[in-house]
Amino acid sequence: MSEDEKPPESVPAQPARRKMVRQPTGGTAAGRGMGTQMKTADKKSMSSVQWIKRQLADPWSEKARAEGWRSRAAFKFSEIDDRFHLVKKGSRVIDLGAAPGGWVQVCVNRGAAAVVGVDLLMIEPIPGSVLIQADFTEPGVDQQLIGELGGAPDLVLSDMAHNTVGHRQTDHLKIIALIEIAAEFAIRTLKPGGHFVTKNFQGGDAGEVLANLRAAFEEVKYVKPAASRKGSSEVYLVAMRKKG
Repeated sequence: MSEDEKPPESVPAQPARRKMVRQPTGGTAAGRGMGTQMKTADKKSMSSVQWIKRQLADPWSEKARAEGWRSRAAFKFSEIDDRFHLVKKGSRVIDLGAAPGGWVQVCVNRGAAAVVGVDLLMIEPIPGSVLIQADFTEPGVDQQLIGELGGAPDLVLSDMAHNTVGHRQTDHLKIIALIEIAAEFAIRTLKPGGHFVTKNFQGGDAGEVLANLRAAFEEVKYVKPAASRKGSSEVYLVAMRKKG
């Protein structure tokens, strides 16, 4: 039996973990990056209305709409990949927090052979990918992703976010927890030589995660893509070449 014909190896059982995210309230996968309709203030908070206005006026979002990308996030990952060459022809990719699908589109367009995305929100189909609506932190979803992919990934991406509650310490802990969960999955499942990209925030205390990544990968870097808003504290951790 050839390598391509072999059934995918099962992923080692993941230790029990608490559920860290909840179903977002309102909106659709398309609405996160490409929505063009705006509800009135009596149906949405003023902050939500202002966020949508920024999306519609933002030049990167406008460029994404013009070029057929699902969201401005496509430019963030494109810049990261242009710099580090993470997506190879024939790569197997898992995208955590994939909605509305911009990163998935980039991976497919750059020659990935298999791309599986997962998000709490439904994602409109993207040819060349498998998109799952599920909570990645639920037991068994990690195994489902590997099964759909057909084997161990070459690249794991995480743009996962959570619903903020307005309490800085609580929101911070949720951010770090999602990074930890994504990093653990990447370290456990990636092929040797594989890569991992995850969202983080400047000032976020990801020291333990960073130490684990540096132990597991040959090189770890922080990147702030040009498509990230100037006022945002968003940055990305790029861990390259998982050690054998």
